[in-house]
Amino acid sequence: MQIIDESAFKSTFKGKETALFTLKNNNGLVVQITNFGAKIVSIYAPDRKGNFADVVLGYDSIEGYYKGHDYFGAICGRCANRIANGQFELDGKKYQLPINNGPNSLHGGPEGFSNQVFDTNGVQKGPKGEFVKMSYISPDGEMGYPGEVAFSVTYTLTAANELILDYEATTNKTTIVNIASHSYFNLAGEGSGSIEGHELLINAKQFTPMNDVSIPLGELRDVKGTPMDFTTMKVIGRDINADDDQLRFGKGYDHNWVLDKPLGEIGLAADYYEKESGRGMKVYTSQPGVQLYTGNWTEEKGTGKAGHTYIERSALCLETQNFPDSINNPQFPSVILIPGETYRHSCIHTFYTK
Repeated sequence: MQIIDESAFKSTFKGKETALFTLKNNNGLVVQITNFGAKIVSIYAPDRKGNFADVVLGYDSIEGYYKGHDYFGAICGRCANRIANGQFELDGKKYQLPINNGPNSLHGGPEGFSNQVFDTNGVQKGPKGEFVKMSYISPDGEMGYPGEVAFSVTYTLTAANELILDYEATTNKTTIVNIASHSYFNLAGEGSGSIEGHELLINAKQFTPMNDVSIPLGELRDVKGTPMDFTTMKVIGRDINADDDQLRFGKGYDHNWVLDKPLGEIGLAADYYEKESGRGMKVYTSQPGVQLYTGNWTEEKGTGKAGHTYIERSALCLETQNFPDSINNPQFPSVILIPGETYRHSCIHTFYTK
């Protein structure tokens, strides 16, 4: 198994040094993360025969990330997903964020967490396995958001083939925080083609329907009888081109599902399986929602690792998060963080074979 050379990520960006960090467990699973955007660069997972493949899209070098897709493997913040018109109000004051996705602000703006260099002490050993903690202080007013936010994400690789992401954030002024990890997964191996023949279960009986610019309508809608129903394992491509407004708006799936679990407790979000390799991945989270994105625009992102060309729908994202545009929908779970409180979010990717 040839993993990415860490030296290909030694660079300087915004006056800070970038690097690549490698986590390993005794089962042979390998996860590589750069401190540029705290991005997951590669995950080498075994198939049912013990053959390893890299199952996330990305680039072989730091230069690839500078020039390429902002969100491959990235930590998205300070507020992930979309905010309508980039506007919200807090404590009677109105805020305007950069517009970078149609009429909306997306993933914290063009200079959000995904485009910052995080501080880190490198790979360490802990009781659960090897881990790397990455931290970033977002100054008051960055990308239009109020308050200085001290944020960290810790990646831990366990002996049970779990990749655990633990997030924490505090603020010195009332603000909004909603962090998501944006890895593009293909369990047949990155660059292997479409994920439409792969299978998926989402632990949700409802989703948040959206308008034609991908902003939630503010309601929760039942998935039963619609193409959004993943309550039992189904082939991803079965309904993806159905005659349905929601799928037309997203050019496929790019929606938030309302998870069937108690708010704040860790529970199952999704189960993704690829039958040819036998690779599977279960995703657990403490967050109330998961955004399924089926890589509907991936073909625009150029050449990836090993010279692979990433085609449309060549990966999927399972972004555990709060609901999109929650700050403008008070009936949704809150994304407001106040001084003295700590934002916490855990997400677990468990890799298996069958």
